[in-house]
Amino acid sequence: MLAYLKSKQRELKKQNDNDTRSLESMIKYLKKDMLEQFKLHHYDIYIKNEINNTETFIQSVQSIIDSNSQ
Repeated sequence: MLAYLKSKQRELKKQNDNDTRSLESMIKYLKKDMLEQFKLHHYDIYIKNEINNTETFIQSVQSIIDSNSQ
């Protein structure tokens, strides 16, 4: 799911001034779904504050994955 979120974020960056509302909505939904489905707040209490910034959110999720996969 994180890889999919990353790909959508890259796609959003590529679409300069085009209509990006649908992509932004999808990204917003993915982040909220990931928060709830994987209970990310158990791993990082500040992650809800980072949901508005997709790049920071992705980095935080990646850090959670990295620290729990060792």
